[in-house]
Amino acid sequence: MDLVEKRLSSELVYQGGFISVRKDRVALPDGNESSREYILHPGAVAVLAITPEGELVLERQYRYPAGREFIEIPAGKIDPDEAPEQTARRELLEETGYRAGRWTYLGTAHPCIGYSNEKISYYLAQELMLSERQLDAGEFLEVLTVPLDAAMNMTLTGEICDSKSIVGLHWLAAYLGGRMRGVEI
Repeated sequence: MDLVEKRLSSELVYQGGFISVRKDRVALPDGNESSREYILHPGAVAVLAITPEGELVLERQYRYPAGREFIEIPAGKIDPDEAPEQTARRELLEETGYRAGRWTYLGTAHPCIGYSNEKISYYLAQELMLSERQLDAGEFLEVLTVPLDAAMNMTLTGEICDSKSIVGLHWLAAYLGGRMRGVEI
């Protein structure tokens, strides 16, 4: 069965600083037409950083669209002409002050497939060395370190409830348990 929807027309509805919104007319597999509204996103990275003591680096920050604070893994959007692994290194240093001596790519997930093309590349950062944070202007967050088991439990109690962090912790557990391969970079 062919499930592909074919674009008939496309309209830019909104162009922001890093996202844009489009509205397309599409031909459906059964021959009918419909519209699709979606966000174009430059992509992002998420970092699972483990301290030499075996603790996971987390952040607590306010997220305006949800109107509340979240505890999450470090992450950030990919800048134009920047490779995802460069973004991972930059974001970890900017947000937490950590540099890593060892990096492993774990995989890429698509968090919002119903309305966005965003994809998040996940990296494990190990052999951490603490230096000075370099937060962006207008960025406010608290850095936390917690034992890995406690972080995993926080996904079950709802203390960690954003999909990016839950996916990352799931993949980290699989990687550390030998059930998932990573690629050293």
